[in-house]
Amino acid sequence: MTIQILGSGCPKCRLLEQHAREAVTELGIQAEFQKVQEIDEIMAMGVMMTPALAIDNEVKVVGRVLTKDQIKVLLS
Repeated sequence: MTIQILGSGCPKCRLLEQHAREAVTELGIQAEFQKVQEIDEIMAMGVMMTPALAIDNEVKVVGRVLTKDQIKVLLS
């Protein structure tokens, strides 16, 4: 599983990544994390607002920071 955090590295992007890492740890699953910071790449994925979260190249959430528990639901 690949989890992508799309954004410029702003505080909200870092918080989203932290919550995603905590969710993966609590679920005991293996995941590779990728930070997508290039605007062209972000836009190519159809994202116009950051932060965004993609799982296996499928954008799940755009423009908000999910809680750890919300991310756990997406990963289950």
